[in-house]
Amino acid sequence: MIDIKFLRENPEIVKQNIRNKFQDSKLELVDQVIALDKENREIKQEVEALRAQKNKISKQIGALMAQGKKEEAQQIKEKIAADAARTEELSAREKVVEEEIKRIMMTIPNIIDPSVPIGKDDSENVEVERYGEPVVPEFEVPYHTDIMERFDGIDLDSARRVAGNGFYYLMGDIARLHSAVISYARDFMIDRGFTYCVPPFMIRSDVVTGVMSFAEMDAMMYKIEGEDLYLIGTSEHSMIGKFIDTIIPEEKLPQTLTSYSPCFRKEKGAHGLEERGVYRIHQFEKQEMIVVCKPEESKMWFDKLWQNTVDLFRSLDIPVRTLECCSGDLADLKVKSVDVEAWSPRQKKYFEVGSCSNLGDAQARRLKIRVNGENGKYFAHTLNNTVVAPPRMLIAFLENNLNEDGSVNIPKALQPYMGGKEKLIPKK
Repeated sequence: MIDIKFLRENPEIVKQNIRNKFQDSKLELVDQVIALDKENREIKQEVEALRAQKNKISKQIGALMAQGKKEEAQQIKEKIAADAARTEELSAREKVVEEEIKRIMMTIPNIIDPSVPIGKDDSENVEVERYGEPVVPEFEVPYHTDIMERFDGIDLDSARRVAGNGFYYLMGDIARLHSAVISYARDFMIDRGFTYCVPPFMIRSDVVTGVMSFAEMDAMMYKIEGEDLYLIGTSEHSMIGKFIDTIIPEEKLPQTLTSYSPCFRKEKGAHGLEERGVYRIHQFEKQEMIVVCKPEESKMWFDKLWQNTVDLFRSLDIPVRTLECCSGDLADLKVKSVDVEAWSPRQKKYFEVGSCSNLGDAQARRLKIRVNGENGKYFAHTLNNTVVAPPRMLIAFLENNLNEDGSVNIPKALQPYMGGKEKLIPKK
């Protein structure tokens, strides 16, 4: 959420930012906020003047009564009563205006970083760099669920009967591989100085609206019926929520946390063949990283975060690339975002396995996450990034480590988490 003072003083910058995000329907919201903000400040001024006047003339009543000037005292009482009614009327209007300002401000997109490429959607995202050499083997790479089935490692039919489409049972070596990747990612981030955390898997509505836009909330979140609780779509939600309405001493920054959680997402809409199986699902597990830091350090942390994901995937012999998200592909709260994509030998292209985002002070402003510094209080900056999210990550792992005989190599880094196994041998 943008600082309303910034919007008031820089309306054209805010409007150009909206145009850069190809959300022209929101342009009128800027003028609406400016008009409401003006009305709100005028209300506050009038209320303050009425209260000051009340304090001043109230003192006259006793003196007038003592002098026997009851009629003049009564006139002042009537004046005070009229002013009180006006104050009450203004206060009620002030509440309505402030709610409307908040509602609109939460739909105006955050100011994007000047380095963000301008584009309408993800088709205009820009490749930044590749890491590792993409390989297409001479043998045919099966669809990922076919690979898993050779190990008796997945049961989609039972999952459909139990929970419907978009769910799965992972079994045997594939389930163990899934857990091994999560455990390895946890230790990888701990070794890089992050504090490990297991957060709540449900959050209240004030946290939901603090960490994401209304459009994202509707598209992603599952609400618990009869409760003010939502299942998290990523642990970032509850991890950033951990700092809601807090004042952090500046010397306690940065806060660097890595968290494990299951994630639950609606994933509305039809999807193509390559997004079936376990690519786009309603439930998955994830290792995440978040940072709460001083504004001047957020750019540095942004680069560190996505590099962590690149390094982890390369340690597992998976080629990846980074992709700069264009303006139209950025969620409204984001200042800048980079996707990490893994190489798919089957598809002969890269696909998304993680996303790193700098949200500036947008989440902090909504959640009231402040820092107590030498020169007073200010809003922190927040960032988040996917460490690893199996089972999607397993697609890249299995395809890139698959041998022609159907066996799967286990990279050295992961072998301690797989009981020392160097290779998985298929059962079929």
